[in-house]
Amino acid sequence: MRVITDLHIHSRYSRATSQKMCIEEIARFAKIKGLNLVGTGDFTHPKWLKELQETLIPDTETSLYRVAKNPEFPVHFIITTEVSTVFSFQNEIKKIHHVILTPTIETAVQINERLSKYGNLSADGRPTLNMTAPQLVEEVMEVSSQNMIFPAHAWTPWFSIFGAFSGFNSIEDCYQDMTKHIHALETGLSSDPPMNWRLSKLDNFTLVSNSDSHSFWPWRIGREANVFELERLSYKEVIDAIRLKDKNRFKFTIETNPAYGKYHWTGHRNCGVALSPQEAIKLSNICPVCRRKLTKGVEQRVEELADRPLGFKPQGAIDFMHLLPLSEIIATVLGVNSLSTQHVWNVYNSLIEKFGNEYNVLIDVPKEALENVVEEKIAEAIIRVRENRIDVSPGYDGVYGRIIIFKENLHKVSAPQRVQQLNLTDFM
Repeated sequence: MRVITDLHIHSRYSRATSQKMCIEEIARFAKIKGLNLVGTGDFTHPKWLKELQETLIPDTETSLYRVAKNPEFPVHFIITTEVSTVFSFQNEIKKIHHVILTPTIETAVQINERLSKYGNLSADGRPTLNMTAPQLVEEVMEVSSQNMIFPAHAWTPWFSIFGAFSGFNSIEDCYQDMTKHIHALETGLSSDPPMNWRLSKLDNFTLVSNSDSHSFWPWRIGREANVFELERLSYKEVIDAIRLKDKNRFKFTIETNPAYGKYHWTGHRNCGVALSPQEAIKLSNICPVCRRKLTKGVEQRVEELADRPLGFKPQGAIDFMHLLPLSEIIATVLGVNSLSTQHVWNVYNSLIEKFGNEYNVLIDVPKEALENVVEEKIAEAIIRVRENRIDVSPGYDGVYGRIIIFKENLHKVSAPQRVQQLNLTDFM
């Protein structure tokens, strides 16, 4: 069976998260998206853990969880959380985010008991812990060998293992003797597998992709995901497929084009400056407008650590597919700035009603069938995204990239709205 899973989301107990993020709503929109396995997120938060105990029931066949109010609903849950560790390493403060997967609510309770010694778990759905990364791994793995932990959004400038501002240059530097328990890393929205393949030291780690979603809307949840082909859905099957980097079971990751991510290029949002790595280096990473230090983008950070050329693919690498949320595609074609307008929803819902879920539309449905439901231009846009025949004006310093599906419409403003972008040639 095909299993599409988003392992990293948040509950309403995390900062800047929709207050409607409850299990029922997450499950409802996961089904619309085409996800059949979703991480709960935030199990470290006492109130959310209590809700999980009340709203989920164990599925004995899978060792996963189902919605208590509707056990037949076709979405399973896996118990997950994200935590932030803050610690000193070689006289520098490191702030690293990690994703934790655990097989049961009971093991989640045991993890919480251990982690509560290092920080206030009630303060946020993603708690800040005063402990080192190796300490975190040791505490988590002592609870159960079936637990899994991996670095979250590995390349974002802040709070990530390779982050430009408080990260490391290798996984081994971060996790030290506990690296033996690290089997994967999360690419994040601003990087994709080809960028990570440029680092030979990452060859032994499985690349996973998740949304880090703070809302249940289908343009957020599942915007990045992992696709498995399993004989039987279970916690162990999913974890083993990741640990073993098993291409027979782990088929591919779903990635947004990394240029769409908010930190792909180096730049300054307030100054409207976005620069490629080469341009930023020429300016010594100093903003040509305000003369302050630029926010270093993921592409430049990868360039600093890479020991392989562009286009290199290591043997045994898990495949990937670039996609964009269906709502984003529709809004771009219609030339509207809001993904939640009625026009976008009407088109979106007509496709879901006909073809079952968003991933079916994005991955499987032929163009001819799409044209029976929506106008030809929208069908063509979906196919162009599927075949990776689009352009994206790169995101930078917290600004999402701009989708360019039809170059002939480049003079029009596409969703989402963004500030005027300047590059190096504007200052020469």
